[in-house]
Amino acid sequence: MSLMFIALLPFLGAIFPPLLIRAGRNAAAWSAGGTTLLALIGLLWNAPKVMRGEVVTARLDWAPSIGLNANFFLDGLGLLFAGLILGIGLLIILYARFYLSRDDPMGQFYAYLLLFQGAMVGIVLSDNILLLLVFWELTSLSSFLLIGYWKHLPAGRQGARMALTVTGMGGLSMIAGLLILGNIVGSYDLSVILTQKDLIQASPLYLPALILILIGAFTKSAQFPFHFWLPHAMAAPTPVSAYLHSATMVKAGIFLMARLWPVLAGTEEWFYIVATTGLITMVLGAVIALFKDDLKSLLAFSTVSHLGLITMLLGFGTKIAAVTAVFHIINHATFKAALFMSAGIIDHETHTRDIKRLGGLRTLMPITFILVTLASLSMAGLPPLNGFLSKEMMLEEAAHTVWASYPYLLPAVVVLGALFSAAYSFRLIAHVFLGPVRNDYPAAPHDPPSGLLISPGILVFLVVAIGLFSSAIVGPIVAVSARAVIGGTELPYYSLKIWHGFTPALYMSGVASIGGLFLLWSYGFLDRIWNAMPRPEAKVIFDRLLGALERASRSFTAILHDGALSRYSAIFLIFTMSLALYAYVSGTHSVPLNAASDVEFLGAIGWICMVVSALCVVIFHRNRLLSLVIIGMTGLMVSLLFNYYSAPDLALTQISVEVVTIILLLLSLNFMPKTSPIESTSGRRARDIIISVVAGLGVGGLVYAILLSSFAQPSISEFHLENSYSGGGGTNVVNVILVDFRGFDTFGEIIVLGIAAVVIFALTESVLASNVRAKLLNRTPDKPLSKDVHPMMMVVATRVMMPIALMVGVYIFLRGHNMPGGGFIAGLVVAIAFVMQYMASGFSWAAARQKFPYHAVIGCGVLVAAVTGMGAWFNGLPFLTSAFAYVHIPGLEEFELATAMFFDLGVFLAVFGAIMLALESFARFAWQPGIESDDPMNINPDRDYIQPNGEEA
Repeated sequence: MSLMFIALLPFLGAIFPPLLIRAGRNAAAWSAGGTTLLALIGLLWNAPKVMRGEVVTARLDWAPSIGLNANFFLDGLGLLFAGLILGIGLLIILYARFYLSRDDPMGQFYAYLLLFQGAMVGIVLSDNILLLLVFWELTSLSSFLLIGYWKHLPAGRQGARMALTVTGMGGLSMIAGLLILGNIVGSYDLSVILTQKDLIQASPLYLPALILILIGAFTKSAQFPFHFWLPHAMAAPTPVSAYLHSATMVKAGIFLMARLWPVLAGTEEWFYIVATTGLITMVLGAVIALFKDDLKSLLAFSTVSHLGLITMLLGFGTKIAAVTAVFHIINHATFKAALFMSAGIIDHETHTRDIKRLGGLRTLMPITFILVTLASLSMAGLPPLNGFLSKEMMLEEAAHTVWASYPYLLPAVVVLGALFSAAYSFRLIAHVFLGPVRNDYPAAPHDPPSGLLISPGILVFLVVAIGLFSSAIVGPIVAVSARAVIGGTELPYYSLKIWHGFTPALYMSGVASIGGLFLLWSYGFLDRIWNAMPRPEAKVIFDRLLGALERASRSFTAILHDGALSRYSAIFLIFTMSLALYAYVSGTHSVPLNAASDVEFLGAIGWICMVVSALCVVIFHRNRLLSLVIIGMTGLMVSLLFNYYSAPDLALTQISVEVVTIILLLLSLNFMPKTSPIESTSGRRARDIIISVVAGLGVGGLVYAILLSSFAQPSISEFHLENSYSGGGGTNVVNVILVDFRGFDTFGEIIVLGIAAVVIFALTESVLASNVRAKLLNRTPDKPLSKDVHPMMMVVATRVMMPIALMVGVYIFLRGHNMPGGGFIAGLVVAIAFVMQYMASGFSWAAARQKFPYHAVIGCGVLVAAVTGMGAWFNGLPFLTSAFAYVHIPGLEEFELATAMFFDLGVFLAVFGAIMLALESFARFAWQPGIESDDPMNINPDRDYIQPNGEEA
């Protein structure tokens, strides 16, 4: 099975549980379980190759020019993590089926779970760091949904927000670090990056990249000082806690450190940052866990502690430490997931997770007692369980690690962490199951149905089996995974067995176990000291920090984002000019290679007219109608200059757009005040004048410098001129660019144009539903209105011009591939012909005679363009690749047929529909469908509007 399909399968499977929940809870669970099982089978199908030392790959070049490829690869490390994600995920799906109540939307839960599962599988299989980043952020989003699944609980909502905030901020840091890493290597493929250790560590950007990447890994894996979010995420349902926070999500940061270990480890920076952070997290999490009374909180901080242990091992930077880290990842996933599920069972049956309300459950819940005891003893590191094996290997490695020239410092602190780890494990057994049976349980305790016991039972069986037969059960996967972590080099000697003789690790382990029993014996005294001791609360600090940031951002936003367009423009222009000034001062200046052309008389006249009209707009801008007339004059001069300098396509487009724009603005002004109020002070106007003059001179100077410069590379226009006819079949280069070379850009533009028109329609719909339209219709004109609403001369002229304009539009459309014209210009011309009918005869008259909805015209245009582009796929060519041929019919000249014409037809329809829909939207303020009248100022009699004479309609 392809790796790509394995990664996408959970996302596809997430569709079915919400649909099948109507068929019952079992159907939803079976669909989720079947999807996970199928992905697991696909993974196991590729496992033999990986176990032989091969690397399975799947590649899809998406955007290779920027290094964005959908590449996947499966090695030993990926096999280990993907197996944990899918294997434990299958057990969680079974457990959740019996854990969730009938009031919980199970279809929604399984959909979220599969989305998260797919994101995690995507992380561990990605061979491209950009693709990995996408999946990384998906884990944050999907875990947010899972943690906040019980929306009615404030703690769940707050835990979800906290997890998303912390891991999301860390993800932003990691994005920067991975991009730097890819820039150092010159590739974003992990398979390439992992071979460039010397290049990366010799780069001056190594330390910034390392710190940024580690921030992302530490936040995801709840390392100090980011550890506080994980316990608050325990408000999620227990299946979520067991899956996300013991076996998968919190392991994502561990995976990233292990994946990049071959190129980032081995330096002092790596050792002191990673090992020290892991050591602090290990001890701090263990100490806090001992004094937690909530079962899931205790397990959450124990998870923090064990994640710190694995981080510390990876930070040591030695091969045997990497092997130990891989082994403990497996062991921790088994006993911790089993413990979380068992905690859920206790909560499910007793209706409480408060340890101080429990005790004496050994005889009432004997099966649960056996499961929790075995898993807890493994977590404490007692033989012959699997946790003992990896703990002994960890202690042995710590005993030979020197921190800052102090040989006994790190081993002593590690023993302290192991001691507290044993203490909270012993407390979990003693304070929940031992002691006398109580008579004040919230509910009568008893072992749950078998459905809740199967999943933790399988995991506890693995805890025992791995402890007794580790070499046979997990030895091969540990070897192949560790070899991937250390970069494929030879593995050091190690032995996965219980007895290694009388070693320093054995003595350290004995001290930790005996010390843990002593802490349990003196727990009451220590608990009173702990409660009386002042200590910082991470949640309080986090809330206050967020509150301070929110207040600061509000103040900053109130200063800058005050709704004044002039302030936004001033800030933008000042910032841009500052950057430009810095570039000018710090950069080099080439000698002009081109001579300035002589100024021609007509060109100078046109330039002067545009400058004068622009100044007039600034001077007379308070008179909106006069400003609009001057703007129209400016647009006309631009069109003439385009034509004068041999750009007829641009001239036609400019003048057509100018006509349509002016008409729409005139219609808008009909419902607006005719003058603009004075809103700026004299000082602000002086500031704006200075900024605009400096910015204008800067842009003018830049344009002048570019025109005098000569570029070594040939201009892109040369390529288009040479290939327009041979590649696109047209001699009009501009049109060939629009419908062939850059057809995808044009396709996007017509979609945006259509969306803009639909948004205008939606906005006017909301306004028509309010009393705004009545106020507009009942306004008192500031000047007398014309008695001749529709002058006969204009009516006759427009109706005579209508067929001529349509013929011109068709002509411009058909000639566009070889001569100035095309679908865009033709759409504007035909739209102008229709607009003139609306202007001359009134909107109601014209609208009553057109038989097609403009929404459909826009949709047809986009659809025609899309279908034309997809036609290229049937010939094995990229989207929007055009085909053309020359046809000769007897009696006629030879002419060209090109698929680009159909694409241009889509452009024509989209442009025409967008303009007419916008016109219709504006005009609806003064017209309602179904009223036949020559007067455009109709009022719908079905609405209670007020007539101008003050009487009710």
